[in-house]
Amino acid sequence: MSSKTAIGRLKRIPAVQKQFNVFTSINSDAEESLKNNSEKAVKPLGNLLCGIKDNIVTRRLPTSCGSKLLENYISPFDSTVVQLLEYAGAVNVGKTNLDEFGMGSGGTNSCFGATTNPLFPDESIVVGGSSSGSAAAVAADVVDFSIGTDTGGSVRLPAAYASVLGFKPSYGRISRHGVVAYAQSLDTVGIMAKSVNTLEKVFKVLDMPDEKDPTCLNKALRSKLSAITKAKSKLRIGIPKEFTPMGVSQDLRAEYLAVIQRLEARGHEIYPVSIPNIKNALPVYYTLAPAEAVSNLSRYDGLRYGNRDREKDSSDNTLFAPSRAAFGQEVKNRIVLGNYNLSSESFNNHYIKAQKLRVELINEFDDIFALPNILTGSQGIENGIDILLSLSAISTPITTSEYDSENTDNPITSYINDIFTTPASLAGLPAISVPGGNLKAVGVQIMGQFGDDLTVLNAAREIL
Repeated sequence: MSSKTAIGRLKRIPAVQKQFNVFTSINSDAEESLKNNSEKAVKPLGNLLCGIKDNIVTRRLPTSCGSKLLENYISPFDSTVVQLLEYAGAVNVGKTNLDEFGMGSGGTNSCFGATTNPLFPDESIVVGGSSSGSAAAVAADVVDFSIGTDTGGSVRLPAAYASVLGFKPSYGRISRHGVVAYAQSLDTVGIMAKSVNTLEKVFKVLDMPDEKDPTCLNKALRSKLSAITKAKSKLRIGIPKEFTPMGVSQDLRAEYLAVIQRLEARGHEIYPVSIPNIKNALPVYYTLAPAEAVSNLSRYDGLRYGNRDREKDSSDNTLFAPSRAAFGQEVKNRIVLGNYNLSSESFNNHYIKAQKLRVELINEFDDIFALPNILTGSQGIENGIDILLSLSAISTPITTSEYDSENTDNPITSYINDIFTTPASLAGLPAISVPGGNLKAVGVQIMGQFGDDLTVLNAAREIL
């Protein structure tokens, strides 16, 4: 992209920010960077504009995680993702808004206020979360791509609601060094854009080993993946029986069926498949993720990290209560849930059982995919499927007031939004939300075997 075109888009950011509340901070040096770095144009992401979710650390802009607890916190280093993007010529225009610490599915749980959906400029409609600002920035066309994080659907759900592409790679393909942890066995850096070509360019830049992140795939594992993953002209597509879209609107059901028919018309084969433990994915996720979050959030004690509310006295004369006063309600809810799941009365009946069910789910995925899983040692299934297809969300987005009202009356209601996205997260599989085509704010999800990220991206092209 020419620097002149990019600068023109930068000039639209103040108006977009005022209307949709996309960013938590804006890079005032972005225009100068474009003017003074003509050599960027020849780099892989030369002069492409991007937004960075505000739970990924940057030296030049604050990293707040959408929380008063970290308001105005400046990291002493850049995350690996930010470093790689800068080396590749991308220009970060700002940090994007999010649900606090990545916890939420509406984009309303931020100390900076809710991000609203650019698809509905005349209404206050949720854009989804937790990567709300990242989705809105792409939808509003002020960036070429954005970076989010996906723990249980936090890239894919807002991508669906914003009618953009939202890609969650296989766990470990992109470094998490410098990503503020929510649930470390699930957190995955994701990418949003309007074209698969842009997603592929960015993924190629970020798909690197990193010694600073022990969960990032090493060179040996990447070599194994390269040896077994090959491009396919015709796909065997599985439709999970457990994901039959019961309970969704007729419009959503029609959109889903239309995508299946479009893929059949292009010569791909469609098969019903059964993955019984998919039905357990949502409760397993909300057992494990809050338990991991409790550990990760314990570092915000007001001494090493985080602000303390000095006006609030602790009832037990410790620093704990004042340091937690700045957490929002959803984060507090998940801390309570996580502590319960790890308590002596619940640990064996809930937490350990959830870990076992997670393993069973991974094994069931291995039992239907043609490609081997290099992490589990599965050999792949003869005549197995290449990808799975489902909806990305159980409904279309509602107004922010409706969302907040539902959340207040019954906080569990919003968790149901993750029903289609949590299985891929628990198994570490690559998955992408693709705009359905006929209706806005509707996404179709593609999932692939672990490491088969390029097949997932190529399958997205077949839908668009």
